Amino acid sequence: MDNPGSGSARSSAGDPVRTLELLWRVPAEARSGRGPKQRTSVDAVVAAAVGIADTQGLSAVTIRAVAGVLGLAPMAIYTYVPGKAELLDLMLDSVYGQMSRGDLSGLSWRHRVTAIADENRALLDEHPWVTQLATTRPPLGPGTAAKYDHELRAFDGLGLSDLDMDSALTYVLGFVTSVARIADDAREARRDSGVSDQAWWDRAGPLLAEVFDDEKFPLAARIGAAAGQAFGSAYDADHAYRFGLARVLDGLEPVINRTAR
Repeated sequence: MDNPGSGSARSSAGDPVRTLELLWRVPAEARSGRGPKQRTSVDAVVAAAVGIADTQGLSAVTIRAVAGVLGLAPMAIYTYVPGKAELLDLMLDSVYGQMSRGDLSGLSWRHRVTAIADENRALLDEHPWVTQLATTRPPLGPGTAAKYDHELRAFDGLGLSDLDMDSALTYVLGFVTSVARIADDAREARRDSGVSDQAWWDRAGPLLAEVFDDEKFPLAARIGAAAGQAFGSAYDADHAYRFGLARVLDGLEPVINRTAR
């Protein structure tokens, strides 16, 4: 019952009605007047699961692990959530609800979009497991609604249609998520190997210099050397984020200017 599906983890994989009741905390007495005395709460179950995911990764989140954190028998957790599928939605909505949301009023549209991109990057840095969840069916809870409403304000008043506002936001968040996912992969590689990127390159470099043909691959040799010297690695998440976000904004600018005219 811990498996939310046969494929990769995704949101909204559980029973939609039961999930919505939990997301919006429909009082227990409205669902049933029977059941054992409550020893904890849905909020505590969710917080325990988020803590496990933050420190050990999403695959470590099981009903048994959550029960262990709370000092309960695994079967007791099922009195709060039906299973892992619904728990994932609760976890995601919880961290969405806690995401920092700054005041966007008075800012230019580029600064507003940059602000929501930065807020999402910070969220994914704090909770990297979020990038492992497919959210084409997002959890429709209060945290998700508050996040979405706030983010749309970055595009409000620019003359975009409602659909274009949604599409522009999806475009921005897709970029942020892709950078965060690669950054998390890099962290995981360092953690699993116990070797820093620089140490890895120091070890691989001498042999690579012998087998790599600079004349056959001149651009790869020159550009790769420049990137390696600048970043001490083949990839730098901060640079990729700054460079890419500027290009995302540049891509949106003619659309927004044309709409404004």
